[in-house]
Amino acid sequence: LCEGERSSAKQKSQRRQTRAPTHTIMAEEPAPESGSGSGSFSSAVNGGKSIEECQDMIRRSLRTPMVKFLREHLEKAGCVVGENFIKAVHCDKQISGGYVRGEGIVVCSNHMSIQDEVNQVVIHELIHAYDDCRAANLDWANCAHHACSEIRAGHLSGDCHYKRELLRGFTKIRGHEQDCVQRRVMKSVIANPYCSEAAAKDAMEAVWDVCYNDTQPFDRAP
Repeated sequence: LCEGERSSAKQKSQRRQTRAPTHTIMAEEPAPESGSGSGSFSSAVNGGKSIEECQDMIRRSLRTPMVKFLREHLEKAGCVVGENFIKAVHCDKQISGGYVRGEGIVVCSNHMSIQDEVNQVVIHELIHAYDDCRAANLDWANCAHHACSEIRAGHLSGDCHYKRELLRGFTKIRGHEQDCVQRRVMKSVIANPYCSEAAAKDAMEAVWDVCYNDTQPFDRAP
């Protein structure tokens, strides 16, 4: 390679090494008796679903009203969601799925057991994709930016519906939704290699009011 080609190759390599991290939904185990949050793990039974089974479940998700709504608004914002934008994959990490800028959404087939879980991953990650599309300056390495999108995804996706919290073993009634969103935001942002636990907490608290009340593209939280 000539000097210019070596320089170009080096720059491309550096860009690949510093690209934004995957933005994931952390799987949760049932709450311990104290009611506090617990470590990440997969709740899927018997190894979850095969990639083919999960891909069929994704196709069913695409027919649901909320997923259709989010896809329409992504396209209105200038981001086309192609057929291969949402893919079923086998995941080694204990996560349910994730979104990667420029690549799309993955759903972890081996950590899925029912259709509702797939629907929730697709909806949650489509909200991240929408945020990425509408904000020209969104930086996933910025803890506040990441926390904001996680707050919105947790609040708007239905991840923290009372029935889902009961299934996780969290039985608190008053204020359960915000507690759930905060718990799940912290799990996701701490998993960002650019964010320590302290930085994640500070970021979440700093942007909470603005981001929790930002319900776009919905008129109000579903």
